[in-house]
Amino acid sequence: MNPEMGTIQEQIIHKIKINRISTTEVADCMGKSGLYENAKAILPGMFKTGVVRWIYAYNNSNWSIHEQARDIKPGEIVMIEAFNCGDRSTIGALVSKYMVLYQQAEAIITNANMRDANDLLKERYPVWCKGFSPIGCFNTKCEEPLDPEIYREHYEKYHGSIAVCDDSGVVIIPKELHTEAFLQKLTDIENQEDIWFDCLDHRKWDTFDIVCLKRYKTENGEK
Repeated sequence: MNPEMGTIQEQIIHKIKINRISTTEVADCMGKSGLYENAKAILPGMFKTGVVRWIYAYNNSNWSIHEQARDIKPGEIVMIEAFNCGDRSTIGALVSKYMVLYQQAEAIITNANMRDANDLLKERYPVWCKGFSPIGCFNTKCEEPLDPEIYREHYEKYHGSIAVCDDSGVVIIPKELHTEAFLQKLTDIENQEDIWFDCLDHRKWDTFDIVCLKRYKTENGEK
């Protein structure tokens, strides 16, 4: 199926991927919002986007991650959230390899630490995380499930959303913005960036004229 003729969600992902629309531009389309905090690129130059598969660790255990990783579908961005895990790493090289190579995840993003930094860097896995620690979670099953209210809130917020990941971090496009209007905003922000850099590089205007006064509108005869 041609992505340009697919669902609106598929069209948004296709447009971002083909045009390499940055997290900065995507955040601007959402009124300078959408940051997924504490997820930083471990390698420069990585750019990934896709539908979010939300999974979680809790109470110092990553048992639930191993269990949920079985359901990852090719092309998904795996988001790992950690609850009551302190600074422990949720996963390392083994699970990352399983997710990225065998389950064909597009990338891994997490608000927690990861371990095996040397292997993750050597293999150039597409990972955005809080940082690194050699101290991991335990692979033991928790007696009690994750708080149902926390599960519901975070699942509804993130699962099925779109993640955009680059050197600046990770931005999440919520499901309610998977619309024709947002697709048009992506086109508009690209056009604006082209105009702004043309005004800077070729017309030699200063950024006050370009960004604040938007002088190009009147110069081009726009009202």
